[in-house]
Amino acid sequence: MFDLTGKVALVTGGNGGIGLGMARGLAGAGARVVIAGRNAQKSQDAVQALRALGSDSFALAADVSDEASVAKLFAAVAERCGRLDILVNNAGTTVRKPVDQLQLAEWQQVMDTNLTSAFLCCRAAHPLMKAAGGGKIVNIGSMMSIFGAPYAPAYGASKGGIVQLTRAMAASWAADRIQVNAVLPGWIQTELTDGARAQVAGLNERVIARTAAGRWGQPEDLAGIAVFLASAASDFVTGTAIPVDGGYSIAA
Repeated sequence: MFDLTGKVALVTGGNGGIGLGMARGLAGAGARVVIAGRNAQKSQDAVQALRALGSDSFALAADVSDEASVAKLFAAVAERCGRLDILVNNAGTTVRKPVDQLQLAEWQQVMDTNLTSAFLCCRAAHPLMKAAGGGKIVNIGSMMSIFGAPYAPAYGASKGGIVQLTRAMAASWAADRIQVNAVLPGWIQTELTDGARAQVAGLNERVIARTAAGRWGQPEDLAGIAVFLASAASDFVTGTAIPVDGGYSIAA
């Protein structure tokens, strides 16, 4: 039910953090994982880690916020692999400023990287998945898909948009046997959240106090949900937004 042998998975931003944690889960379940990223060295390091798990993994350079670059990326996957079964839209960035201090260019950068990229990649993936008889799309949201933060207006708007985009595509593509779901990570220890802890006073203590598990999450905590949503185990699950947060979102 959870076996991904013979499946091809593309993970954007898969060369570190949550993306690599999910890629490791997919590779461990048997998938051939393609890493898309802009940092060539990080991507090659990720590929080596995935190959150590038995995956015939490789990396492709891409700017997933650019329409032409996305077209080239998916054409390369189709040419090299002949199919695409799984897409994980994980590429993301943030600018930590209150809305009154946020520049339009900063807003646009965050929206393009986090939300427009998911739209472009999903649109490019659809014909490949439809031709294969179905597929799985996993979009990475955030706790900011649910909650507001004064220092993350663009990030929160982009991640709220991820949930609504996920629902729209799930409804649109169910007839093509394509399931589309979102994952809402809690506070996971990554390069991105290391910056948040450095910039937002008291964040570390507040996260630990509110999280029922009593700790920050690790990228490997996302491996299981990635396998579930990419496998036959979730064939009747679509349009959902699943928190993976150690209980952060249920705290009173």
